[in-house]
Amino acid sequence: MVVGPYGSWKSPITSDLVASDAVGLDQVALDGDTIYWSELQPQKQGRCLLFRMTPGGEPECVTPDDADAFNVRTRVHEYGGGAFAVRDGTIVFSNYSDQRLYLQTKGAPGPITPVATGPDGAALPAALRYADGVIGQGRLVCVREDHTGSGEAVNTIVDVDIAGVRPPRVLVSGRDFYASPRLSPDGRRLAWLTWSHPDMPWVAAEVWVGEIGADGTVAQARRIAGGPDEAALQPQWSPDGDLWLVSDRGGGWWNLHRVRDDDLEPMAPMAAEFGRPHWQFGMSSYAFCSPDTVVCCFVRDGVWRLARLDTRSKRFDPIDTPFTDIAQLRAGADRVAFLGGTAADAPAVVDLDPRTGRYRIVRRSSAVADAVRPYLSAPEPIAFPTTNGDTAHAFYYPPFSPDHQPPDGEKVPVLVKSHGGPTSATTSTLSLARQYWTSRGIGLLDVNYRGSTGYGRAYRLRLARQWGLVDVDDCINGVRFLVAHRNADPDRLMISGGSAGGFTTLRALAPESGRIFAAGGSYYGVSDLEALARDTHKFEARYLDWLIGPYPEERATYVARSPIGHVDRLGVPVIFFQGSDDRIVPPDQTELMVEALKRKGVPVGYLLFEGEQHGFRKADNIKRALDAELYFYAALVLRSKLRF
Repeated sequence: MVVGPYGSWKSPITSDLVASDAVGLDQVALDGDTIYWSELQPQKQGRCLLFRMTPGGEPECVTPDDADAFNVRTRVHEYGGGAFAVRDGTIVFSNYSDQRLYLQTKGAPGPITPVATGPDGAALPAALRYADGVIGQGRLVCVREDHTGSGEAVNTIVDVDIAGVRPPRVLVSGRDFYASPRLSPDGRRLAWLTWSHPDMPWVAAEVWVGEIGADGTVAQARRIAGGPDEAALQPQWSPDGDLWLVSDRGGGWWNLHRVRDDDLEPMAPMAAEFGRPHWQFGMSSYAFCSPDTVVCCFVRDGVWRLARLDTRSKRFDPIDTPFTDIAQLRAGADRVAFLGGTAADAPAVVDLDPRTGRYRIVRRSSAVADAVRPYLSAPEPIAFPTTNGDTAHAFYYPPFSPDHQPPDGEKVPVLVKSHGGPTSATTSTLSLARQYWTSRGIGLLDVNYRGSTGYGRAYRLRLARQWGLVDVDDCINGVRFLVAHRNADPDRLMISGGSAGGFTTLRALAPESGRIFAAGGSYYGVSDLEALARDTHKFEARYLDWLIGPYPEERATYVARSPIGHVDRLGVPVIFFQGSDDRIVPPDQTELMVEALKRKGVPVGYLLFEGEQHGFRKADNIKRALDAELYFYAALVLRSKLRF
């Protein structure tokens, strides 16, 4: 064993490995026995390509990889999701550059939606956007976001003629947001999810059903579930025409329900969540193998599991798998496909036999070499006391290397990670970006602060008007727990996060109670809440009403919680990372902080990545950001010589 200070250990988990050897797995679909999925490829400038695999075959790329540079990605709600639909070999997808829908069968893709135009007839590139579609009866029913007007974008449910002859037609309108339009098996009913400002879909959202007329239009719409104190999501039809959905009514957990006579029948009531926050389209945590069998996934204490549910007897049988994070669940008569990850393996497209539980890996997002596996740190789920007598949750990854050890008596430097959202959650699925730190001798605490999902509605709603308070408290109390119980070094604590996690980071670096962290990293983080309230996209335009309070009525609270207003308390080094084309948190948010800290004389770093948006997709930028953050901490906090 080589004896060396924490933070100086040599590791085979390099930034090149993290950035270039991985793809981002996104959407999964089943078309008969063929599995489709989309993947983001950093080595191809962050493009999303569509792949498929037939039974007994090998993965093949469906998206033409030529000069046209198709990119299967939608910008609806800016976060996208649900960028393609497939049925009987017919594919319809959203192309990122122009946001038009393209039809792909056996030949080259061709557009089936028009170019958007303004009132003067001038072309408006990417002003009409489509997502979350289903194919049926020669048409695609999907969500459309219309940016052709001068005010806020208009969201509707439309149908698009797959032949491209008839222009898109509005089927459902009048609310601020729509998602999950789903056709019944007989084509006579349409279900959908909807909500309006100032609500977010994880606070209050409704499932509606309408009757489809002979001309294809929708009438007699009625609300089935959801309301001011209920967040419903994921409406789906069973093969025999029953409507199912997920709702947190009653016990306060996102549980499965079947609709009978317009009433909800709980199908697997338990203190667990069968859903995720609706940040992206196309999510699925349950699917039908037959009218009598549902395969579903649920999360409890941060760990996802798979199960089989008999719709007649309500018998609920767990399916034993190694996967601790499960998403994008799709099912057919004899197979289940999903994205699955474990603490030892990154997310992968999985093909599973629901009868036997046997599975095979179709496509890995990152292949972990045998030489790397010995360096992996195993996550420890921890719960710790925090403010107001509450308990918060996190995963702790202790520093680990098979061939390095610290000098006797040295305490552990720790990097705290604050996830984005903030209504979201972290999981224990293998991330080489996390192991990059732990294999070098730096502990990592990944916090599911109050407001995170997966712990019930009450925990999720703890963030109401408390953003910048309870999340910061939980990050601080989590690391204090490590100081008290895991030998963490109170003088070498760091914190970083992206987006909302960047806001939490900046707040935690300047707490009113005195310095806790020695340095931090903000990835496209919010620094000025007022600016965010005035200049953000429609989906999150009223999110701050819930997180902070109505603006401008409660302007004083916005000012009080904005990191830019407390630069006087921020005296530790900070490094900032930002995409030049970020519409969610524009670059001026970061640049305000950078300039203020420079004027104060605080050590500061700033990397602006041209062409990147909210989250980095290009391999070179992912690598550069990771290395820069490590070197920044090494020079200013760890005081140790790096070895590569």
